Amino acid sequence: MIRFPITLLEGRKLTRVIFSLCPSPFHSPLFSSLIKKAYEMGAWCFDLPSLEHVESFKRFKQEIGDETLLGLCHIKVEEGLTFFGNPLQRFESKMISTIKKDFLPPRIARRVLPQSSSSEVFTQKEIDHILLDPVRFDKTLSPFDPKDFPFLLLGGKYGDWLLTLGRIDLLKEMVGIVKKKGFIPIYLGQWTSFILPKAKPLEVVAYAIPINKNHIPFDFSQACNLIKRFEKPLISLNPLANGNLLKKSKKAFSFLFQDLKVHSAIVPIQREKEMDQIEKGLESVPSLIPHRKP
Repeated sequence: MIRFPITLLEGRKLTRVIFSLCPSPFHSPLFSSLIKKAYEMGAWCFDLPSLEHVESFKRFKQEIGDETLLGLCHIKVEEGLTFFGNPLQRFESKMISTIKKDFLPPRIARRVLPQSSSSEVFTQKEIDHILLDPVRFDKTLSPFDPKDFPFLLLGGKYGDWLLTLGRIDLLKEMVGIVKKKGFIPIYLGQWTSFILPKAKPLEVVAYAIPINKNHIPFDFSQACNLIKRFEKPLISLNPLANGNLLKKSKKAFSFLFQDLKVHSAIVPIQREKEMDQIEKGLESVPSLIPHRKP
C-alpha cells in the first residue's frame, strides 16, 4: 500500500490523484477488479462518470464496509434543458453548426467540435429560448444523495457550448439548485483556456479541465499562464495524455503540481498494470493542506 497525497476542498478531504476506473466504455467486471486493486493499493477517492460506475461503486463500498470511500459523480446538464418544450439533445447538430459558424474561428472549430449533420443554425432569439426545466433537472439529480456523494461535476460539452452561446445564466441556475440540495458543485469543462474566463463567475468550488504536459486545448502557453493565475482550484483531466505519459508520470505530475500548481488530477485507468506504472509518480506528489484563515 502506498500513500496517496491528500488535499482539502470545501473542508472535505480528498486525494490529489483521483482514479477514474474503466471510464469508457463501462464494463462491470473490469471495474470491480480495478477498484479492488486500487483500494488495495491505497486509493479511496474515485471519479464516477456514469450511473453504472456509481452503482458498482456502491456495491463495492457495501462489500468492504469502508465508509471513508469517496466518489465524485457527474451529471449531464443537457438532460435538464429544453428548446420550446423539447429535449435540447434533439438539436445537438444545430448547436454545433451555430457555434462553428458564429462563435469559433474555423481552424479551432474543426479541432474541438464534432461533425454536424445539419447546416441549420440557431438565431439569437432561439438561443434565448433554451430553458432549464426544473422537473427534468431534478430527475437528473435524483439518483444522488449529498450525504453519500457530496461532490458533483456538471458541465461537459453542453456546459461549454452554453458558455460559448452566452447562456451562463442557465449554468448559474443549475449550480444554485445543486447547492440548495446540499451538493458541492465542480464545473467540468473541455476547452480549458477558452472556457475558464467565461466560467469564472460560476459559484463552483473548482474547475475540472483537460491539462497535461503534452497538450492543453487551444493555445498551450496562453493556457499555462491562465492556469497559474486562476484564483479557484483547478483539477486536471487526462493528466497522462491518454496513457502516453504513463512511463513519465513523475515528470507529468511534477508539471501539474509544481509548475502549474494544480489542485488535483483525475487519472483514467483502463488496466491494472497502469496503476503499477504510475506508482513512483504518485510518491512524488506532495499533499496540499491549505492554511486555515485566522
